[in-house]
Amino acid sequence: MNLGEPIASGNTANIFLYENKIIKIFKDHLPDTESENEAHKQKVAFKSGLRVPKILDIKKVNGKQAIIMEYVEGKTLGELVTENMDEVESFLETSVDIQMEIHTVSAELLESMRVKLQRQIKAAEGLDELVKTSLLKKLESMNVENRLCHGDFHLYNLIKSGDEVFIIDWVDASSGDPRADVCRTYILYTQVSVEMAELYLKLYCEKSGWSRKEILEWAPIISAARLSENVTTEDSNRLMKYIVMEEQNDE
Repeated sequence: MNLGEPIASGNTANIFLYENKIIKIFKDHLPDTESENEAHKQKVAFKSGLRVPKILDIKKVNGKQAIIMEYVEGKTLGELVTENMDEVESFLETSVDIQMEIHTVSAELLESMRVKLQRQIKAAEGLDELVKTSLLKKLESMNVENRLCHGDFHLYNLIKSGDEVFIIDWVDASSGDPRADVCRTYILYTQVSVEMAELYLKLYCEKSGWSRKEILEWAPIISAARLSENVTTEDSNRLMKYIVMEEQNDE
């Protein structure tokens, strides 16, 4: 099948638009169960009533595991903000409303966030074993709910199509604590713009009633887990600052 050039690429997959459908083809280094796992997460979100592209099929395409889903025509909120920075607060507010809606969904059928974070912290390179032990103890002490958490929520994973906004890229979804999910989004935004990250966090705290402290309490845990992802564009020194600050607070 000649799919042409991908319309998007990530660490785990290439995305193609073919015959008005999206074909997400996973990279060879991933387990054979990757497409099934991600499709399951997206189906959970879809069945809950969230605006999520519908899964049409899970099969091999050109010898590689793939998910075929409906094509949602539009631009991401990230693209729209780039085109008009004056709208950043409006789009962030829209995203906060959507993320809070996600967090109302009970998600016992998905992988536990606690288990996932434990695995990631243990796998993080460049972290002293004593630091890992300390972070794992902190994680164990945290109150973790069983709410649907997207795990990679930001403006570029939200597609505005007409009057609706669709949520895409559910690969990192888990069942866990919304505050950890918010903290992850905040940390992702700080890599791009501290001002935007702070505005996002302010809006979320105002709408949810949570305090900044309640959310950022997760920062060392989320940062350590992020280190294990080995994202080439990520500044590991920036993440280490959150972890070191936690260690200093414990002394």
